[in-house]
Amino acid sequence: MLAAVQGGCAASTPKALDCGEHRRFRFSATFLLALVSFAVAASAEAQPLNVLFIAFDDLRPELGCYGAKHIRSPNIDRLAARGLLFERAYCQQAVCNPSRASVLSGCRPDTTGVMANNKFLRPMMPDVVTLPQHFKNNGWHALSLGKIFHHSEKEPGDDPQSWSEPSWYHGTPYQHWFSKTAAEEMKRLKKLPPDQRPKLIRPAPFEAADEPDDSYPDAQTAAKAIETLQRLKEMKKPFFLGVGFVKPHLPFTCPQKYWDLYPADTIKVPDNYYPTKGAPEAAFHNWYELRTYGGIPAKGGISDDTARSLIRGYRACVSFADVQVGRVLDELDRLGLRERTIVVLWGDHGYHLGENGVFTKMTNFERGTRVPLIVSAPGQKTAGHRTRALVELVDLYPTFAELAGLALPAHLEGKSFAPLLADPDRTWKQAAFSQYLRPGKDKTMGRSIRTDRWRYTEWTNGKGESVGTEIYDEQGDPQENVNVFNADADLAAQLARQLHAGWRAAAALR
Repeated sequence: MLAAVQGGCAASTPKALDCGEHRRFRFSATFLLALVSFAVAASAEAQPLNVLFIAFDDLRPELGCYGAKHIRSPNIDRLAARGLLFERAYCQQAVCNPSRASVLSGCRPDTTGVMANNKFLRPMMPDVVTLPQHFKNNGWHALSLGKIFHHSEKEPGDDPQSWSEPSWYHGTPYQHWFSKTAAEEMKRLKKLPPDQRPKLIRPAPFEAADEPDDSYPDAQTAAKAIETLQRLKEMKKPFFLGVGFVKPHLPFTCPQKYWDLYPADTIKVPDNYYPTKGAPEAAFHNWYELRTYGGIPAKGGISDDTARSLIRGYRACVSFADVQVGRVLDELDRLGLRERTIVVLWGDHGYHLGENGVFTKMTNFERGTRVPLIVSAPGQKTAGHRTRALVELVDLYPTFAELAGLALPAHLEGKSFAPLLADPDRTWKQAAFSQYLRPGKDKTMGRSIRTDRWRYTEWTNGKGESVGTEIYDEQGDPQENVNVFNADADLAAQLARQLHAGWRAAAALR
């Protein structure tokens, strides 16, 4: 309802954009330009825009539209051709639950208190108005399909306060992610007497199965999304529809036909399949998520064959997930809803497939924190464009509230990037902020900033003592193979000041 709220929204908007300096929401010249670029009718009767909020788990910005010619992602590429692609978008913490808690609350991990997968947003912030809840409270019909909030394996579910209907999720238990044969074997093992039962009852972390797509949760989510869009079209109110795909999260399991897109003889381990030179121990981990799967040793390395199978399986799952999102986008078009719907596609964090000597996420490296982000809106004049502006996932909440003409809640700690949709090359944030808390008694925290050229990370233990610092030259060493912290004391001091000045200073309008 972009133009429809010009008369009444601005006067009632609470104070505080993320820089803390803008006390009231204004329809600036830039925002008016954004309105024009979306070609939204400037009348009080204009119908509010829908939001299709598509999330992926563990999806790297390694897609065709990001220049990865070896990846088959035609449907995501097609969305990028109809929207604005963000080349430098970053999560706030490179693991599922903290990242999603940040996105959906509009707050950073230090505020949410959600630093791992064993704590959840609502108990930590009982009164927070989440992104979908804000839409629901303002008249949108808000629904969740698949994985939007993080789900507990023991208690799959979602945040009921955020949605107009109970959430729909087919992602647990783990046997849902494997073929029927593997699932039956897990059931058999679980029935064995305790002294005969393996300590870990999970198959290998990858599987190519002779199964149809609809055997897997993501295809079921796509089918449910298609059914839901058909129902929503008949409703007389706008919708906020969250569609969350689990893949390419471990285990890398999908039908054989997707593995066939990536012949085994084309898969190679990364060029930097070794720990970054000069990086502190805290920068790494022991691949603990991967080690929960069968066939992966409790410590030490893995064979190159296993590494290549992981890489191949990951890519296969990306293409499998791409097909599912394509089904949803096709239905949006078929129903004639695209011209009234903002579509956003994002990944919750980055992912390592051997780069920097790491598998999975849970780092402050570029590979762990950088994410794909694409926004496509009706009448968008920047369709097919790209921006190198530094943006953060915590910015999603204020952006989509602004695009919908909603007041920006005072608790938000991100900055709306709506102006970039009209002017992708404009001056923007000076840095993006990420962090990671290592599990264990030492409570080691890494805090990282990504500036235009540099990544700077400080690691401290629970006593506040430094246990390592990193600087990477993202122009000269984009793979972050060498820590250059000791090479330039003046640069280190400058970046330290920028980190300690915080996200408010980095996001202040210039």
